[in-house]
Amino acid sequence: MAEKKIVVDMTAPRQGGLVRETLNNIKLIFRLLGDKRVNFFTKLIPIGAFAYLIFPLDGDLVLPIIGLVDDAAVLWIGSYVFTELCPPDVVDEHRKALASATTINARDEIVDAESTDIKE
Repeated sequence: MAEKKIVVDMTAPRQGGLVRETLNNIKLIFRLLGDKRVNFFTKLIPIGAFAYLIFPLDGDLVLPIIGLVDDAAVLWIGSYVFTELCPPDVVDEHRKALASATTINARDEIVDAESTDIKE
């Protein structure tokens, strides 16, 4: 009996998740901090947000949960405002560079295998 070769394309488009998006935003912020085209005073925003994380001015003794929420909010707002105040063309350039660095060739994800049908 001749063996049948079945070829199945099991590739799926890569999807971004929350962790990947967060890591890309962190990389974007560091790239923008190192870029000379970004204003010096704009670069103080993420530095100030990080300094607030290290030396918080919150009342953890009153409501501990509020202390965690405001730290996260300051980091998120600081990173958002920073990327919005940077020149849009510079941000787009760095985002495209980060996207091309994380893009994986579809050939690298294909598993070449053979299968045989087994009849019981």
